[in-house]
Amino acid sequence: MIGTIFRVDNRGAYVDVGGKSAAICPTSELSLAPVSRAEDVVSAGESREFYVIRGEGYGELTVSIKQLELEVVWEKLGQMMAEETSLTAPVVAVNRGGILVDVQGIRAFCPGSQLSRRVPNFEQLIGTEMEFKIIEADAEKNRLMLSNKRAVTADAAASYNIGDVVDGVVMSVKPYGAFIDLGGMSGLLHISQISHDRVMDVEKVLNPGDSIKVMVLSQDQKRGRVGLCTKKLEPTPGDMLRDPALVYEKAEEMAALFKQRVADAEAAAAGAEDAEE
Repeated sequence: MIGTIFRVDNRGAYVDVGGKSAAICPTSELSLAPVSRAEDVVSAGESREFYVIRGEGYGELTVSIKQLELEVVWEKLGQMMAEETSLTAPVVAVNRGGILVDVQGIRAFCPGSQLSRRVPNFEQLIGTEMEFKIIEADAEKNRLMLSNKRAVTADAAASYNIGDVVDGVVMSVKPYGAFIDLGGMSGLLHISQISHDRVMDVEKVLNPGDSIKVMVLSQDQKRGRVGLCTKKLEPTPGDMLRDPALVYEKAEEMAALFKQRVADAEAAAAGAEDAEE
């Protein structure tokens, strides 16, 4: 509803909404931001839109500006989650499970498992600005969940180009491949991308803690994922199984050849399109 403020005091703002009695907008409901004095944010004679918190049938008519602002912010946050947009916000408190973050006046939670790095205690993050992606935004439950890890890995993924050679360390080995720590983020070296020769057991080729050189084969900036390859770094098929040290020694040279082949193929395709036109 639309109302006109006719008086402001330490309780809040008194609003003429055209009814038999005036409405009150408490100081705490004047803004999403903390308000110590109502006079700091509103003044008499000002017309505003208000959200009804409590109707006349339940006592004093109580209205809010804060609730309207909340609706706008939640709508924006839902859109940011859908578009996987990053945001920067301050850490304001902690609990046993993670950190509490102020996002445009809304208290959000980032679990410790969603931090991009381990910290001795969460308290050391209070007061710092961090980057996050939204993983859940539920206005009805007043639940806003964040991930610092997703935001950081997405930025890191964007820094790699297909064909780049990167130093890494094997983090873990699975039946389908190995996860490689690239220094701040991880990438998957799929079993099919280890060697031109067929690999039956990843653990016979790679072990956790091994230093390795890999080539970036694909990247997904939205999800912060990087696909890796050593197969295309082999001077001859099967070298990753016979002599991985040779593969790492020749890695930059083989990657350069790969990039040149890709460039030649793109040039040929472009030339074919021009000829058809």
